[in-house]
Amino acid sequence: MQNSNLSAAIKLVCEEKNLPMESVISAIEAALAAAYRKEFGGKDQNVKAVFNADNGQTVIFDVKTVVEDIDLEEQEKQLEEQRAKREEGVEIPEDEIIKKFNPRSEIMLSEAAKINSDYKIGDIIESKLEVPEEYGRMAAQTAKQVIVQRLREAERDHIFAEYKDKEGQLVLGTIQRKEGRRFIVDMGQANGILPPEEQIRKEGYNIGSRLNFYIVEVGMGAKGPEIILSRTHPEIVRELFATEVPEIAAGTVEIKGIAREAGSRSKIAVYTEENNIDPVGSCVGQKGSRVQTVINELGGEKIDIIEWDENPKIFIANALSPAEISSIDINEDTKVASVKVADNQLSLAIGRGGQNARLAAKLSGWKVDIISAESNKAADEVEKKDETEEVKENKTEAEEKKPEKKVKKEKKSKKEE
Repeated sequence: MQNSNLSAAIKLVCEEKNLPMESVISAIEAALAAAYRKEFGGKDQNVKAVFNADNGQTVIFDVKTVVEDIDLEEQEKQLEEQRAKREEGVEIPEDEIIKKFNPRSEIMLSEAAKINSDYKIGDIIESKLEVPEEYGRMAAQTAKQVIVQRLREAERDHIFAEYKDKEGQLVLGTIQRKEGRRFIVDMGQANGILPPEEQIRKEGYNIGSRLNFYIVEVGMGAKGPEIILSRTHPEIVRELFATEVPEIAAGTVEIKGIAREAGSRSKIAVYTEENNIDPVGSCVGQKGSRVQTVINELGGEKIDIIEWDENPKIFIANALSPAEISSIDINEDTKVASVKVADNQLSLAIGRGGQNARLAAKLSGWKVDIISAESNKAADEVEKKDETEEVKENKTEAEEKKPEKKVKKEKKSKKEE
């Protein structure tokens, strides 16, 4: 192959696999070294190949590290003693562990001095070996296997590194296929997994559907990178608003908290230190355009945007919107808020199935008890009425007892006469 064709072929592989040139060159060098060892290398040679992509030339080296002179017989005895101690369960300190001399990758100082007297312990010696004009069939097959394997490993490492940096971000993907209860999502350079627990129950996932996904976790499995995606994670709401609302992206408006029941309803608390910016209005957008875009992306999920406040009473009242609150009593020790609402606001404050109250509690971090102001007022009036009647009864009893005492006194006076 001519040099220009070789260089073009390497660049093509880099583009197809989305790999840096260094990774492909490294794979070729590993393949050439493996091929050389297979056909020409000695058992004590540590073969290294250096490949020049510009001119297609290869240089082969035997690489050794200079170590101190060692009595191999004495070292073998020490290694035997070390093995015996380990079998007895004796723990050997790391600095006392004896490392066996490896003639393939190491050379003793006395031997290195025969090559060059300037060598010292720790130096790397690269001895140039003769490069064969061509390799045999078995060596070529070995080289091919090594290149394929190395390129596959390089591709996996590259994908892992790229998507590991994207943890906690949104990614656009296409539903590719279904495997059992989970879906495989094509993200362009890699495939992600949407497990059942990260799926919105009411949302249908059709093959070919293009959606935004939240990258929950990226790990390295036996078959390569495993990218776990989500459509239920609360942070997907934050990322979507950051995409749609410039004030959030710029940091002038901050999302302080998110409470979400995926597929049904979400509440977000927003805040800004800028006096001339309305945080709620910024998120809603003109005629609700911004929040509607997020709602559409989440399949019609309702979103309540409320203003965050450092005063817990105000914040809890905001979190329970759209219900109107009569009064709030809070207990700082137990983190319980007793909220009174009018009878006509009770069902609105609690929400269907208790959802509004539940999301408000999750958003504020307080346990929220909602009670009817009218029922409470009626109870107070009954209690007061009972107290009044009790006082009246006590007075009546007292008055009834007084005449009896007077009569007795009169009878006593008559006896004295």
